[in-house]
Amino acid sequence: MAGLALVACGSTDNNTGGGAASSSSTSSSTTAACASGSITASGSTALQPLVAKAATAYQAKCPGATITVSGGGSSVGLSNVAAGVSDVGDSDVPVSNAKSIDATTVKDNQVAVVVFAVIVNPAAGVTNLTTQQVQDVFSGKVTNWKDVGGKDVAITLIERKTGSGTRLSFIKDMLGGTDTESKTPASTQDSTQLVLQGVAGAPGGVSYVGVSSANSSVTAVSIDGNAPTAANVTSGKYKYFSHEHMYVKATGASPLASAFIDYILSSDVQNGMVTQLGYLPVSTTTEQSAADQ
Repeated sequence: MAGLALVACGSTDNNTGGGAASSSSTSSSTTAACASGSITASGSTALQPLVAKAATAYQAKCPGATITVSGGGSSVGLSNVAAGVSDVGDSDVPVSNAKSIDATTVKDNQVAVVVFAVIVNPAAGVTNLTTQQVQDVFSGKVTNWKDVGGKDVAITLIERKTGSGTRLSFIKDMLGGTDTESKTPASTQDSTQLVLQGVAGAPGGVSYVGVSSANSSVTAVSIDGNAPTAANVTSGKYKYFSHEHMYVKATGASPLASAFIDYILSSDVQNGMVTQLGYLPVSTTTEQSAADQ
């Protein structure tokens, strides 16, 4: 999408899930208000696991609801909800980053905090990088892990495509807002899962994903000595995070979409499913990262 300097935050895989329109960014009731009908939610693959699981749970509580969840990336989610193609647009970044969209036509709902991590293949022998080293690695200035304290292994950059909220978050939080990434990465992927596969499959692989998606096949490194944990985000020591957004139409939003988002914002989901999947409740921090601006 023109004007949106993001990288595609996900694949186009479809799942069944749920969504609702609420301007609140804090957890509220513990019960789901049931609405019937059918809605679609698309966009961020960093947020997709939560939306899909919440949709399944909502539909179990409310049999009259049908919610279809897909990825495609933050830019896809934002453009889809603005155009009315999707009832809910999921995004890692605010709509202000999508210059082609009139922000007054959509309503923002912050539903969780996602902690991102720079991930490397364990064979690289790296567990901590400074912010400057991250910038040097992704710009191509450093091409071997031995130059930043790791093993003698060539660095293999796995990038995200333009249009992804995960990429924009990385640029804003880790690169100081300027896209200085290498113009010739080993590969460019459009989903979190493909990034994980790429890093796990290359001895010198490196990229970035939401911590909730990282697994034992990769190493989530500390940045400036601070691990990507909830405690470090809360204390302000770890800066690589962003709020997750679910957008609906500013006027005429589907009642089911609104009820679904309210469900995700309920205390049961915020204190249960959100944390179980590796996200943080929206109440975790009042601080807004660079990516949230």
